[in-house]
Amino acid sequence: MPRVIVSEPRVSPEVVAAHGLMEEEYASIQGILGRNPTYTELGIFSVMWSEHCSYKSSRVHLKTLPTAGPRILQGPGENAGVVDIGHGLAAVFKIESHNHPSFIEPYQGAATGVGGIIRDIFTMGARPICLLDSLRFGPLTEAKSRYLLGGVVAGIAGYGNAVGVPTVGGELVFAECYAGNPLVNVLCLGIAPADRIFTARAGGPGNPVIYVGAKTGRDGIHGATMASETFDETSEERRPTVQVGDPFREKLLIEACLELMGTGQVVGIQDMGAAGLTCSSCEMASRGGTGIELELTRVPRREEGMTPYEVMLSESQERMLVVVRQGAEEVVRAIFAKWDLDAVVVGRVTGDGLLRVLEGGKVVAEIPADALAEGAPAYRRPTLRPAGLDALQGADLSHLPAPPDWGAALTALLASPTITCKRDIWRQYDHMLYLNTIVLPGSDAVVLRLKGHPGGLALATDGNGRYCFLDPYVGGMIAVAEAARNVSCAGAEPIALTNCLNFGDPTRPEIMWQFAEVVRGMGDACRALGTPVTGGNVSLYNETLGRAIFPTPIVGMLGLLQDVRHATTQWFKGAGDLVYLLGETQDELGGSEYLKVRHGREEGRPPHLDLARERAVQAACRAAIRAGLVRSAHDTSEGGLAVALAECCIPVEGKPVGFTGTLPGALRPDAAFFGESQSRILLSVRPEQAGTLEALAREHGVPCTLIGTTGGRTFTLTAGTATLRVEVAALAEAWRGGLGAAAAGNRDGRGA
Repeated sequence: MPRVIVSEPRVSPEVVAAHGLMEEEYASIQGILGRNPTYTELGIFSVMWSEHCSYKSSRVHLKTLPTAGPRILQGPGENAGVVDIGHGLAAVFKIESHNHPSFIEPYQGAATGVGGIIRDIFTMGARPICLLDSLRFGPLTEAKSRYLLGGVVAGIAGYGNAVGVPTVGGELVFAECYAGNPLVNVLCLGIAPADRIFTARAGGPGNPVIYVGAKTGRDGIHGATMASETFDETSEERRPTVQVGDPFREKLLIEACLELMGTGQVVGIQDMGAAGLTCSSCEMASRGGTGIELELTRVPRREEGMTPYEVMLSESQERMLVVVRQGAEEVVRAIFAKWDLDAVVVGRVTGDGLLRVLEGGKVVAEIPADALAEGAPAYRRPTLRPAGLDALQGADLSHLPAPPDWGAALTALLASPTITCKRDIWRQYDHMLYLNTIVLPGSDAVVLRLKGHPGGLALATDGNGRYCFLDPYVGGMIAVAEAARNVSCAGAEPIALTNCLNFGDPTRPEIMWQFAEVVRGMGDACRALGTPVTGGNVSLYNETLGRAIFPTPIVGMLGLLQDVRHATTQWFKGAGDLVYLLGETQDELGGSEYLKVRHGREEGRPPHLDLARERAVQAACRAAIRAGLVRSAHDTSEGGLAVALAECCIPVEGKPVGFTGTLPGALRPDAAFFGESQSRILLSVRPEQAGTLEALAREHGVPCTLIGTTGGRTFTLTAGTATLRVEVAALAEAWRGGLGAAAAGNRDGRGA
């Protein structure tokens, strides 16, 4: 076909710079094309070579993560990971971020993040069954943080509830470093037949390329580029780059796509997420080893006068690109017409490897698809250990003043926004839709029953940015270990994970060092625990005015229960049970929530992690649950043993259960009560099961110590000469009402 370039704005050095491309990258583009790019081609390269789409700073490190395993049907490289869960079923899951849009416009930013991750799941042929979120905000003392929190939660609830995919769990953390850059990470899980997984590959030259879903508008143009930049004082002026979602149309799109997939006519399918039509077309062609030719005049539009540049870069929501077999066009149109959605043939698959974009028969872009996708630049950026890290790690924590009342210290921790009950949040979500949720939000992991499967799935999200700030390698390991520990406490075997890696500006060597070390730690933990990575998301440039967030890897862990009757929760079930501690407590307070809440310090080394011990403790916990010994199981994390025991006493709803116990060893009381040593799990059992539990722990080589009994109206815990005693009803009041009290107190100026 003769290439006739239509008239467009001139590409000048200033225009190139405005598109976020470096001089050497522009020179590479000229070399690939053998000429200067058109304006539309420049826009296409800018979004596909952005950090958000190309992972150009992170790919070299991500390749070190383990991604293979006996259950892995699809690892990284597709829209979502796929894991074989037996009985002919597969779990399809992924986590992604929508941080930058949620800062600029919290409701729509969060809502479209939910919509996007749902599309990633049903694109693979799976029906989405649940969502989890992992959120980070600045302190509730700041009005902006309260505004962002309210908008984000409303956006997640508004979209998820309306589209009919329940939000069943997650986590919420507050810290100063997130005040100028909140984190909104959303995980979606779907279920599909294991032998019917769809991929985003354009195959068969001559096959039609069909646009389905909502019409294209100007919302979200350069959203991928915006997500690859840091924030400054003008960031809120970028509201036009935030997309607007329609959950009711997404529900129709889910049903139409799944119906189409059942016809056997689909060759490849991909959602139009970041970079819109550009990303979906060039990635499908690149993966399929083919080309795609598009005629933009056929693209359904909801706005007049859109240019080819705008059509290709629009990130309007609820749209998909489908390749079907020749002759199936009318089948597609009929299905989507039934669901009141557009379905228009906008192009065809070619055999020349090019993404060719036409406007009225005239070429506006002609680029090798591989150059945009697999051929995007990859950098091994310089790394440098931060200069002040040694001083932070070496902080003297040996002479911290003891609180005048240990019970008051525990009560304050339970009421602190990061630890307190998040019931006020999850009550806004429909977490009981389809009645699959058998362990509700609030325990270590959510558990879902599966139709057609005797077992269930456990899911948890976890990640401690403070640990990663103080020691990114150890923090990366702990993120994996704690997420696995959470699903083990639910009775499930951890089998795979997805991750969302949230960091600052990768061009700063200190940030890149944090990233590399976190990934190294995560990789080591994944190999030790047998939990391969199925994919995920990298979100960089999370900083405002030069202040970066804590390096924050979020791990979404999938666990499998062979028998759903083994599902276990963290709460004590009544009086008279014995409480055991699996694992040991060390003299560790570095990076702890107690150190921050009580002393205002974020220093020291995070707790040590022995991966062999971690693996053994989790295996012992699961074996005890499967043997029917365990009444409750709860891991210790933020706040240490005292907080974990108190959480066991306080169900989200219902009457609290008291506890009386003594902690072993001769540790200083603050470390014994509130230290966050790893590889520890609290189990409650009937007295007659005590000997069997102890014997099982010995078989696994795991310390197993009786520390107390349940019952009564008080929470009493002794460590050496120190005793912590509080009415359990007072602890329940502080934990259940902490979030609302903090927000209400801040509004009238009293503080948290």
